Amino acid sequence: MDKKKLTQKTSWFWKWFLNSQVVVALIIVLLLLLIALVFTKVSYLFEPVGQFFAIVGLPIVIAGILYYLMNPVVNFLESKGLKRTFAIVLLFIVVVALLIWGIVVIIPQIREQIGSMMKSLPGYFDTISDKISEVFKDPSFKPFQEHIDNSLQKILESLTDTAQKLSRVTLQGLGSVVSTLATVVIALITAPIILFFLLKDGDQLAPYILKLLPTKARKPTLRVMTEMNSQLASYIRGQLTVAFAVAVMFIVGFSLVGMNYAITLGILAGFLNLIPYLGSFLAMVPVVFIALVTGPIMLVKVIIVFAIEQTIEGRIVSPLVLGNQLEIHPVTIMFVLLTAGKIFGITGVILGIPFYAVAKVIAIHVFEWYKGVSKLYEDEEETPVE
Repeated sequence: MDKKKLTQKTSWFWKWFLNSQVVVALIIVLLLLLIALVFTKVSYLFEPVGQFFAIVGLPIVIAGILYYLMNPVVNFLESKGLKRTFAIVLLFIVVVALLIWGIVVIIPQIREQIGSMMKSLPGYFDTISDKISEVFKDPSFKPFQEHIDNSLQKILESLTDTAQKLSRVTLQGLGSVVSTLATVVIALITAPIILFFLLKDGDQLAPYILKLLPTKARKPTLRVMTEMNSQLASYIRGQLTVAFAVAVMFIVGFSLVGMNYAITLGILAGFLNLIPYLGSFLAMVPVVFIALVTGPIMLVKVIIVFAIEQTIEGRIVSPLVLGNQLEIHPVTIMFVLLTAGKIFGITGVILGIPFYAVAKVIAIHVFEWYKGVSKLYEDEEETPVE
């Protein structure tokens, strides 16, 4: 009798706990959290690794972006009978020639326009201040004049304190500025070397990684890596192509309407367009500010240019170049941008979406694997209706 009760208890415990997929999954999650907790306690052991990736991370990112841009061109030249190494060297020569042309032709114009803009900023602020003062001098604002004056005084004091704090932070941060410049210089030197070997031997990287994995894991891992590579390639090529098209459209549009600093503002708009949804709005802030100071007619012209650019980009350029490849909801994109921007700054804003796309691919495949292993998501067999 006792043996029978023990067998029943053991069977019940086995059924509800040891043989439960949910309990096993919770135990696995608990173990992963415990491992993460242990890692936080010995994080100092990984500081050298973090410093290493802080040094090599920027050149790897730059080389990776350029790889996705240049690899199709290298493949095309190779398909035409040119050896891959010669095709890479030829493409490097073309890129260096374009950079030299940009430094000789474009950079001086941008520098001149930025210098002129900096000299004109005090006058722009004075003009805006005078216009605001004229508005507030209207008799209808007289009952609120004292409150308005106090508010303006507080704003000026706040701006003064902020400027003083920024100057102190700038002086204290000279060391970090030097460190950042050193990192950028190292990146500019090492990124072309990494890029060359990526273009030359990049196709052999996936097979080499797969050899390190168990045999059964190779096919699913290759499938995940292929999809991740496709997502990154489409996003990077698409976003950079659209950004270039936006910069060209704004430069042409601003030049036609006689807008000051057309080249600088157009390039700024193209760069900011790398930020989904928010980029176009941010690009128009300095443009509208300068147009307001110039006059109402210029403001109308700028709004027309912006409307035409948005129509061409939204109806022609983006659908043709980007399509709907990432399949990410706009609300999700906003949350990713806000979170990545808060944690990693401007780098997170620019790289947050592609990293989210990669993480999404991994999460989907892991979930599909878990569905098959756990058997918790199998469809119930339909019971026949009598």
